Amino acid sequence: MSPRRYLLLDVFADRPGAGNPLAVVLDARGFDDATMQAIARWTRLPETTFVFPAPTPGASYGLRMFSPRREVPFAGHPSVGTAHAVLQAGLATPRDGLLVQSGIAGELPLRVLGEGATRTIAVRTPRARIVEVADPAHPLLRAALAGIPRGNLPQALVDGGRRWWLAEVAGEAALRAATPDWDAIERLALETDSMGLCVFARSDDPVHHLAVRAWVGATGRFEDAASGAANATLAAWLASQGALPGRDGRYRISQGREVGFDAIIELHVDEAGDVWSGGRVQTVVDGMIDWFGVRD
Repeated sequence: MSPRRYLLLDVFADRPGAGNPLAVVLDARGFDDATMQAIARWTRLPETTFVFPAPTPGASYGLRMFSPRREVPFAGHPSVGTAHAVLQAGLATPRDGLLVQSGIAGELPLRVLGEGATRTIAVRTPRARIVEVADPAHPLLRAALAGIPRGNLPQALVDGGRRWWLAEVAGEAALRAATPDWDAIERLALETDSMGLCVFARSDDPVHHLAVRAWVGATGRFEDAASGAANATLAAWLASQGALPGRDGRYRISQGREVGFDAIIELHVDEAGDVWSGGRVQTVVDGMIDWFGVRD
């Protein structure tokens, strides 16, 4: 097979190196599941996405996304980043300001605002549902949150395409100083079929309304630099509790500083109760991938 166009992007970033990295293969026709999984394992990035022709008249393009270990039904930063790549390559044009990606999670619209370096893209995330509002004495949560001062909202397990435990921390300083207990977070994730623990705190910073940290315990024990899906799940939970920050359902979060990044994600809960998760994207590498090149 011929080489394919391959991009490395930085998602939810106003400059290279601030956000969450993503690899995109822009034409994956002819790739089978094993090939896509092998490429995703090779990139070692949180996700690698593969673009296909639109499977329906209403879609702008088809999309499959893989972590290094498995195919992912939905994630926020790969959705936003892939839309940026498709626009940059001229493979699709927004209709009424929207692109539509078709994948395992169905056909999801992405709102495109602006052009060039200041363009923002936001995906309408799958509807979230509250799985469980935790008892304060929940043993797995108590262990995962040991030593971290809790905020006012109860802890909850919420499913928005991926399941996350959500917990408010009493103050941004305490959130940023917290050290995750990876053994406890992994037990929490595995025994509750969740990604792990997403902790958040209110902020007085003029740029962001919340500070967020997402500790993944189910697939490798790491802190996510910027998670659109986790933050969309959090937005749905806050809306259900009448606790949204910002104005008119719009607010910004800061994520990733504790692991060397500085992402800003923009959230919007619209009048219908749908959550849009987005931000800016930077192209860092634009080249070709030759996975099937001649071997010596």
